[in-house]
Amino acid sequence: MSEQGNSSSTPFAQGRCTCGQLRYELLTTPMFVNCCHCRWCQRETGAAFALNALIEADRVTLTAGRAEPVVTPSASGKGQIIHRCPMCHVAVWSNYAGAGELLNFIRVGTLDNPDLLPPDIHIFTSSKQPWVALDGTIPVMLGYYPRESYWPAASVARHRSMRGLD
Repeated sequence: MSEQGNSSSTPFAQGRCTCGQLRYELLTTPMFVNCCHCRWCQRETGAAFALNALIEADRVTLTAGRAEPVVTPSASGKGQIIHRCPMCHVAVWSNYAGAGELLNFIRVGTLDNPDLLPPDIHIFTSSKQPWVALDGTIPVMLGYYPRESYWPAASVARHRSMRGLD
């Protein structure tokens, strides 16, 4: 997450928490958007799924406020850090053990225009709510998925670069 301040170019998208104290910008398009139907995401969001845009943390800028990191358990046993507004407590993004603070899982519903980022894939559908109908036009996975099989090549390259693998 970049420090507070405005970028010199037009951001791809902007978002905020419910009270508006915490505001952010996505400087570029995310690498990929997961719609996760696992029971953990259902419990954490109080909804049928979580919609997360995966983007390098250095391509996200806080423009107002600060996020409060909250360490929570996860199905992997490695935990996650959910960054919330300290006033309204809305979850704005998460970091998972795999990439740590290098990769933000932005909650798409916190964008000013969440219509910009529909899911690229539905994951952990083995535990989806039975009333959620998926028509198969977007890939549907019973569990997780091999990144290289579904992400665009440019996104795989960005992810490798972010991790220092290139």
